[in-house]
Amino acid sequence: MDLTETLQALLAKLIDWATTAGVRLLIALVILFVSFKVINAVARKIEKQGEKGKMDKTIAKTLAYVMKIALKICIAICMVGYVGIDTSGLAALVVSFGACIGLALNGAVSNLAGGVIIILTRPFRVDDLIEAQGVTGTVEDIHITCTRVRTGDNKVVYLPNGALSSGTIINYSEKDTRRVDLTFSIGYANDFEKAKAIVLDVCNAHGLVLKDPAPMVRVSEHGASSINLLTRVWVKNADYWTVHFDLLEAVKKAFDEQGIEIPFDQLDVHVKND
Repeated sequence: MDLTETLQALLAKLIDWATTAGVRLLIALVILFVSFKVINAVARKIEKQGEKGKMDKTIAKTLAYVMKIALKICIAICMVGYVGIDTSGLAALVVSFGACIGLALNGAVSNLAGGVIIILTRPFRVDDLIEAQGVTGTVEDIHITCTRVRTGDNKVVYLPNGALSSGTIINYSEKDTRRVDLTFSIGYANDFEKAKAIVLDVCNAHGLVLKDPAPMVRVSEHGASSINLLTRVWVKNADYWTVHFDLLEAVKKAFDEQGIEIPFDQLDVHVKND
């Protein structure tokens, strides 16, 4: 067989492949591209439903994420079978690979279970301010194996759901109101009733402090060098830190104006000469 006949045979095989398997491959790629676009669009629509408040934001984000991954994997496997590749061997390979990964990443199973528990019980939601595993921050996203939290100084921390679901979680956003607890110290020589009245007036004058429950100021301790006044006021959740700092500054100014002493630790040294 000369070179011309060889080239003609190769060309015939190429044309035969292009009209059979090639067409299937092209159709599979088009379907894969279009279906992935549709899945991404549907996932974004579900997430927007959560952002608009028509659906729970946490469930919307988790549902969109899981649906997107699962559907893409299913479509990819179907297209592999459509092209003509034996998917039974591929399925066995995936199962074997999954078993190896499962043995290597044993801790991921507990994180997966923890993610399911968090999604079902919902101790917190996206945008909630929480404290857990030594981290305080706002929940940005809840994945199936970890939860992404943004701290106050704009650091992103990924908390494993296994430890998160089995540990203590403080949710600062679940209730609409919070209590601000502050302690102000005055000297023993000062009139504590007058100091109580000053602090109470400052609290009542603040526009963000709730009237019901009413602010409370009481003597909480006779310290070594001061009388401590415990102050408790209720505020809207979003106003917590604003009121906290405002009261600290306003009470200091009021004490200075009224001559109330804020004591500090002092040490008296007596020298005895023999």
